[in-house]
Amino acid sequence: MSDQPETFWRDGSVPVSRHFDDPYYSLEDGLAETRHVFLAGNGLPERFRDGFRIAELGFGTGLNLLAALALWRESGTPGRLHFTSFEAYPLPAEDMVRAQGAFPELAEIADELEPHWQAQAKRIDLPDLSFTLVTGDARETLPHWTGEADAWFLDGFSPAKNPELWSPELLAEVGRHTAPEGTAASYTAAGHVRRALDAAGLITQRVPGYGRKRHMTIARKSRA
Repeated sequence: MSDQPETFWRDGSVPVSRHFDDPYYSLEDGLAETRHVFLAGNGLPERFRDGFRIAELGFGTGLNLLAALALWRESGTPGRLHFTSFEAYPLPAEDMVRAQGAFPELAEIADELEPHWQAQAKRIDLPDLSFTLVTGDARETLPHWTGEADAWFLDGFSPAKNPELWSPELLAEVGRHTAPEGTAASYTAAGHVRRALDAAGLITQRVPGYGRKRHMTIARKSRA
């Protein structure tokens, strides 16, 4: 077995998974990508309300959580945001902290959550946040999840390098665990991903992507 760390750093600041040979976020601006793809792509903050539920495939560095919580606080939404993330390969705390440190705009929240990462917490309860990290293969854990989401962040590594997280069977579970009129967003516009989401009961659209990605995917589940 290799004794190399799971993560290496490109240009000293962008973490790259050695397992999937793919960066954890955009080489251009990971925070701007998160805001464009996952926040705006799910119609946030306009849809926020007390108890709003976000679920995510691929926790990675935790950047999406930080960005969502920052937006929640900026929007002045009362109550708590519920955020559940499914992750097969959790990063060591030191890598998460280093990666989050690349975004000064999120420094206050990053500092607030750092002790939880250092304690390897899988649940975080704050006055305005209920966070759960579900570890393990999402193909095994998601079917047993009893919750549902108002918005999905589909943020696995590239479908070409991490096909397991984009399989029709798993995306069918995403559809099953989406609330009526719930949404999903992903940086990928791969045809097989959109077809799988359509088959899962979500109506997909291909829309402009972030940076050099020409297109991305958004989806909505009907009320019925």
